[in-house]
Amino acid sequence: MSLNSFAILPLVSRILVALGWVAFFAFLFFQKRAPGEKETKRDSASKVGIVLQMVGYALVWMLQRHLPLRTEPLPAWEVIEDVLAPVLSVVSAWFGLTAVRTLGKQWSYTARVVEGHQLVTQGPYQIVRHPIYTGMFGKLLATNFAFGHWIGLVTAAPIFMIGTMIRIRAEEKLLQETFGEHYVDYARRVKSFIPLIA
Repeated sequence: MSLNSFAILPLVSRILVALGWVAFFAFLFFQKRAPGEKETKRDSASKVGIVLQMVGYALVWMLQRHLPLRTEPLPAWEVIEDVLAPVLSVVSAWFGLTAVRTLGKQWSYTARVVEGHQLVTQGPYQIVRHPIYTGMFGKLLATNFAFGHWIGLVTAAPIFMIGTMIRIRAEEKLLQETFGEHYVDYARRVKSFIPLIA
């Protein structure tokens, strides 16, 4: 009996992706915040974006593919998904969390500007303007590859993207108001959150 007969590869893929989520949230939860930071502007519209992104994640988790015991080899596309999922999960988490660390005290769940806010253009911000969302989108794909049915991704991705665009617009409005032409020039040179595309 081969390893494929017991769906070992999908099981390992799921465990690694799930552990990746635990590590991702643990990092965010224990991220130290600078005391006494004074907020100067906030855009509460980004909260709607957060809710839509979470709905996207929920759909990917809810609409799962079946993981039965197998008597035949896995289809090639499933093997590719199960190998790609943990790799994409790790790379996406690393990219997003590196961006959080690069922002330091300026990082926040919702769109805001703090006193002494600086325009960050180094690290992952040289590649895309919103690398945290790039990482989040990669985690969505990785989760779907490991757990989800393709219907889940078709349903979840548009909702997640709408939420992401709401958050991006809210943040960019604040950044443009704060940094003016300097931010406009940065936005002209660097793609939003998908390298070389958007």
